[in-house]
Amino acid sequence: MSSLNKPSEFLILCSVLLAVFVVPSSISGTAIALPYISESIKTDMSTLQWVVNAFNLTFASFTLVWGKLSDLLGKKKAFLYGAFIYALASLLSMVAKNVLLLDFARAMAGIGGAAIFSCGSAIFIHFFDGDKRTKAFAFFGTTAGLGITLGPTLSGLLIDIWGWHSIFGLHALSLILVLVIGLRIPKDTVEKNNSNIDLIGGILFISGMFFVILTLSKGYDWGWNNNYTITSVSISLFLLIAFLIRIKTTPNPIISLELVRNRKFLGFILVPVVASFTFVALLTYLPTYFTAAKQLSASSAGMMMLFLTSPVLVFPLVAGKLASKGVSTKKLIYCSVLSMLAGSIILIMSIYFRSDVVLLLPLSLILIGVGMGMSAGLIDGEALSCVQASEVGMAAGLLNTFRLGSEAIAVAAYGSLLSSTLSRLIPSHIQTFGLHNIEEWITSVASGNFFEMVSSTSGIDKSLLTNTLVDLYTTAFTITNGVLILVSLIVTLTIFSLLKEQRRVEQYVEQGKIKT
Repeated sequence: MSSLNKPSEFLILCSVLLAVFVVPSSISGTAIALPYISESIKTDMSTLQWVVNAFNLTFASFTLVWGKLSDLLGKKKAFLYGAFIYALASLLSMVAKNVLLLDFARAMAGIGGAAIFSCGSAIFIHFFDGDKRTKAFAFFGTTAGLGITLGPTLSGLLIDIWGWHSIFGLHALSLILVLVIGLRIPKDTVEKNNSNIDLIGGILFISGMFFVILTLSKGYDWGWNNNYTITSVSISLFLLIAFLIRIKTTPNPIISLELVRNRKFLGFILVPVVASFTFVALLTYLPTYFTAAKQLSASSAGMMMLFLTSPVLVFPLVAGKLASKGVSTKKLIYCSVLSMLAGSIILIMSIYFRSDVVLLLPLSLILIGVGMGMSAGLIDGEALSCVQASEVGMAAGLLNTFRLGSEAIAVAAYGSLLSSTLSRLIPSHIQTFGLHNIEEWITSVASGNFFEMVSSTSGIDKSLLTNTLVDLYTTAFTITNGVLILVSLIVTLTIFSLLKEQRRVEQYVEQGKIKT
């Protein structure tokens, strides 16, 4: 608050922002390490992918739980518990000798990461107001962007010097430092009208999310009409419906329905969903497009990714500066969403039509990054300012559930859509070359590792086969991104509708036509 002295404010910023840096750098950096982990602990890539999925699942699922816990325990205490869990999980990941322990440790890290994001933003709401709050959340967004951008670079350097275990060692050391600094953060007050957490509701939600992610990640392997897929979908629907019934009937729900009825709040927390289906999906899969379709080296692909990620370092602060000067935050958020959509559309159009305009691809990535950066610097502060003080923790949990849940769903859906599209495109083309191991070719093209497979195949025109597979991957990449853009467009229209309707209600209140 305004009475807080500057040293305390500095400690709060240092503790929260360091933890916020670790989480996204862990997400983007771990993806770089997967091939090295696979080679080290002798497991296939499809099994190892749960190193990512387990983290995404618990990260998305536990944000609601931590949001409620921060209201019950206090923001500081819940934040420090989360940092401790993440530090312990990182140590377990560092010493893991098999994939099961690594998956378990990454799931633990997701639980801790959910606390860091939910409770970190709630701490900012509690201790800062006015321009200080705007600047704090701008730093929050910039730091998260810095973690996303530098995660792969730092991880690559650590792998080259000390091996993949050192990545998790660095995370553990960073979070131990967070705990040391965080202990000196002033205590916050706990709302007395809060009661016990609804464990049944939490279990229903987490279980429902698990089966959603399981369906999306395994649907292609099982077959979309397979009994396993149908059963998984049915279970997820049953659990999520049971969760909705639970929060309507229990006296102390894990989430208040009043938050969802708040149209302004709901409009704001849908913005990260657009970011998930545009920016985050590309952050995960665009490097493979560069190495597979563009045939760039790993370092060149990394340099190209800077067009996407570098704006995220700058534009949270730009958006915060504009907002502090009186520019409408709602208009800035509109611009951010439209920028992500425009960039995504330009990207797939340039790829689909094989555009010769050299700057078109970088321009599209910059637009997406600018949109992501602007929204990252504004959304948390704006959304949490729309709710009552007693519900800030719960609201932060719901915000991050939308953010992280949509990220997990977007990444899982992207992989399944890409593989499903390739499974329809590849067989007829592969058979014209007299090749029959169709599933192996689909897997190799989907992962972008088909060049080695082509070079080891004899009795064919290797150049023609390579060009054919590049064209097929490009087509599948375009179709997959087209579907994700369609989802983003629907969500964008919903955001505009909610915020426009809320503005109309506010005008009626000002004119005395509606009583509050």
